[in-house]
Amino acid sequence: MVVSIPQQKMALYRKGAFLRTYDVSTSKFCVSCSPGTNGTPLGLHEIAKKIGGGQPSGMKFKSRRPTGEIVRPNSPGRDPIVTRILWLRGLERRNRNSFARFIYIHGTPEEWRIGMQASYGCVRMRSRDVIQLFNTVGVGATVDIRNRPLPGDAL
Repeated sequence: MVVSIPQQKMALYRKGAFLRTYDVSTSKFCVSCSPGTNGTPLGLHEIAKKIGGGQPSGMKFKSRRPTGEIVRPNSPGRDPIVTRILWLRGLERRNRNSFARFIYIHGTPEEWRIGMQASYGCVRMRSRDVIQLFNTVGVGATVDIRNRPLPGDAL
């Protein structure tokens, strides 16, 4: 996977072949690997854990556990982590703290904000998209978060 901060998009590849592009939302604060910034960290990551398989779309998670509450897309005033969690581990010196910072790819009920910088550091997706991604990728899949446009084959 390749995430483009300026485009707010993610490109999915399998064995180097482009599969599809998703709209995403990254940090509304900054691009940063530093704790306390709520920034989206740049660089190479891997999926360390997959959480939420089999849960219904919109399931709210608290501390990575399903709460039993379903939050519908675009529910006013609601912004929890929903549907699925792909927990990222940084693979470079600069982003090695991503796992400890709880940087995820996850679903959001604020689907109207997808495509805009709106998160607190994570990579947010529409519930239907994060379910599809969750069912496609495995633990160990790489995620390269870049502050530049996606490669030409993903446009």
